[in-house]
Amino acid sequence: MKISLVITVLNEEKTIKRLLGSLENQAKEPGEILFVDGGSTDSTIQLIKSRAKKNKKIRLIIKKGATIAQGRNLGIKAAKNEIIATTDAGCVAHPDWLEKITQPLKDSKIGLVAGFYRMTGQTPFQKALAPYLGIPPEKLDSQNFMPSARSIAFRKKVWGKVGGFNEKFKRAGEDTLFNYQAKKLGVKFITVPDALVDWEMSKTIGEAVKKFYFYARGDAQAGIWWHPTQRFSTHNLKIFTIYLRYFLGLVLLLAGLSQPVFWHFLILAIIAYLLWAIFKNAKYLKNKKALLWSPAIQVLSDLAVMVGFESGTVLK
Repeated sequence: MKISLVITVLNEEKTIKRLLGSLENQAKEPGEILFVDGGSTDSTIQLIKSRAKKNKKIRLIIKKGATIAQGRNLGIKAAKNEIIATTDAGCVAHPDWLEKITQPLKDSKIGLVAGFYRMTGQTPFQKALAPYLGIPPEKLDSQNFMPSARSIAFRKKVWGKVGGFNEKFKRAGEDTLFNYQAKKLGVKFITVPDALVDWEMSKTIGEAVKKFYFYARGDAQAGIWWHPTQRFSTHNLKIFTIYLRYFLGLVLLLAGLSQPVFWHFLILAIIAYLLWAIFKNAKYLKNKKALLWSPAIQVLSDLAVMVGFESGTVLK
């Protein structure tokens, strides 16, 4: 069973060497490693070309201006093999990742395999981001988990059946919609929690806010808050509760303008909310400094998600 690895990149000179090293040192060797570059202006292209001279399995497609979705489609279309595996720049694959994520595809009934990811980072801020940007292992629901393209494998015919990755998505959400559409079409999924890649968390507040924004915008564009094949999902609940919290806060604020007693309720509500952010993450964050970041990240993620969701709803 030969496998094509497809990865989209753009200005990844700081991370590409680690990714390349991890892909070249897999227990199961890929048939090819196909990179699609969206027009990097740093040394990413040169680094890949240099590695390709030593490893003939590495191929590079350069398509200036290509989005992630367009890049994935270009790479998969050009792939030589029926089995496709994908991960993202900024990730590092565990040595047995490719072996484990493609093993179930030996069964012809399986069409798509969801791997998982380990969220990494050295600073307290990065550690604190993990429960907000990703899914802690303790919360993984293998039956309902929708995989990320940072750790996924599928048959090329499944990609064709779905119609590829929707190219209306510019930054995020294309893999979410791909998975929902595959499921709707009856493609058989399986989750392999120990098919792992390491995903490094954002190092700055600005990077993190952008991720929250684009993920929420992608979710809204994908329509996962109300999908015809799904019941009321955790995404629905999260979006609903975020808006509800701030609506109630606004009500208390407006009430306080006429009845000062409501200011006390508002202050107590804010304190309780910030303490709740710490309490809910205490089971995942053992680092005390990381835990103290939770209230700030909670508020920033709330605001970014609401703005991103509204933006995605309009773009949809």
